[in-house]
Amino acid sequence: MFANMREREDFLRGLPSGQPSQGPSPGAPGLDALHNLCREIYPEQSNPLTVTAIVKYWLGGPDPLDYISMYENPGYPELGVPPHWHYVSLGLSDLHGDGRLHPKSEPGCLSGFGFELTFRLVRKRGETTPPTWPANVMQQLAKYVFNSGNMLLPGDHVSWHAPLDNANGKITQILMGRDPQLPTSASTPHGEVTFVQIVGVTSEELQAAQHWNGLGVVNLLKTTRSYGPWLVTDMARTYSVMEEDPSLAERIQCGIEREGSNLSGVSAKCWWVQMASDRSTEKYREPRNDSEDDDDDGEDVKPTIKTERLSPCENNGNFDEENGIRTLPGIHLTFNLEAGGLLPLAIKGRVMHGRHFTFKSILSHAAVTIVAPTVTGTLVTEEKPYVVQGPWLQVLLSEDLAEKMAQEFQILNSPEQLELPKTFSWPEYKLAVTIVND
Repeated sequence: MFANMREREDFLRGLPSGQPSQGPSPGAPGLDALHNLCREIYPEQSNPLTVTAIVKYWLGGPDPLDYISMYENPGYPELGVPPHWHYVSLGLSDLHGDGRLHPKSEPGCLSGFGFELTFRLVRKRGETTPPTWPANVMQQLAKYVFNSGNMLLPGDHVSWHAPLDNANGKITQILMGRDPQLPTSASTPHGEVTFVQIVGVTSEELQAAQHWNGLGVVNLLKTTRSYGPWLVTDMARTYSVMEEDPSLAERIQCGIEREGSNLSGVSAKCWWVQMASDRSTEKYREPRNDSEDDDDDGEDVKPTIKTERLSPCENNGNFDEENGIRTLPGIHLTFNLEAGGLLPLAIKGRVMHGRHFTFKSILSHAAVTIVAPTVTGTLVTEEKPYVVQGPWLQVLLSEDLAEKMAQEFQILNSPEQLELPKTFSWPEYKLAVTIVND
């Protein structure tokens, strides 16, 4: 999320610039290498239909991906894999090797960001041309990667909050898996490249990944009829895999109870104020201009949700003003409804399993990390449970307080029952949490 965590910024969804065309012209060594990999799978489709950025990103165009190739895949009926369209991005890795977009890399290092995106979409009966809307999804994910500098990895997940095809279906969220046909790692003249597959999922399936872990849910999806082992997305699906097979819900719940959640942070709308003598006295929320309340170009700001693989608390420090560290007597935290809906996960799935959870504000540079007493290397102690360093607030929850919060936060699992704003308060701990409308 920030510091030693992989920061998750918001990204924008919009219409892609580019039109379907025949395949890109050869000549770039990295591009040729990726073409050759695809040609091994599709020897009869050497010149696939391709979505091309009209103005390339390095020339000031809006879309980072140079090309998105679209292949017709016959599927594998014996394995339960239906005929589908296979989309492969070209541009997150270094296609040219001349520094125009990615820094030059040494052999054995990552090429560009080290990966390309793929997507598999069920081919409708009688469909002869692949839909181009997946190019929009890929371009927007690529914008996130270029803007934040963060990779997308198998097991990661993204809150999209709208049908991926802009229609009215239930496939409104994204998990990331591995492409089953392209190499786990491929060597190109400009470095190593992996292939990360976009998987369209329902909100219920995303929630399962958040409350347990992304890779665990992805592996379960491979065993279902809805996805199959190649994780083909069917936009016509109207139910979750848990509704299709109730035993999956039981396996997920067992995993949650046994392992907790490996989701350790989200980008969210949140802020905090200092409390002293039951009064909120200091607000930490950077001022925003009125123009900032509206998203650029009329696009929606969407937080991304990802897993985290590093400890956020490796810096030991003295509790003094010289290091910018201050102890607070009490705090009042505020979250929008979407972020607040993850508080039960943060407490029950993380803190009560001896872990930490971070909310990174998309409104400012602020971040709030909630930690269990067993998390090491933090700034907080039992005597000083609320400590802020710069924009980073750490909150230590004792076992008793965590249990109380987990019990009271159960209502957040049924947001339709909430009257907002809703404030939870624990005066003996000088702590309050308010949930407001999105």
